[in-house]
Amino acid sequence: MMKIEYKSSRVRVEMDYLLSGSVLAGTVKSECLEARTFFEVESDAPEERVVALIKNAKQGCFAEAMIQAPVPLKSEIKLNGKGIGL
Repeated sequence: MMKIEYKSSRVRVEMDYLLSGSVLAGTVKSECLEARTFFEVESDAPEERVVALIKNAKQGCFAEAMIQAPVPLKSEIKLNGKGIGL
């Protein structure tokens, strides 16, 4: 733990996506075009320490890591207790 005091923090995440195709025709497709994060901190701590804290938080964020370096996605689907492959 870095033990840096702060007054408040706020994070906002925005994402641009595209949904195309048809659900009825079975051709629906979704794409994420861009993701953006906005991080605001209010603190009386020295700026360099707060910046180091934010850097650590971003480097330790599983969501950001998964977007920056995609990982394999494994899905297990069951219908009425029986596995089906899609």
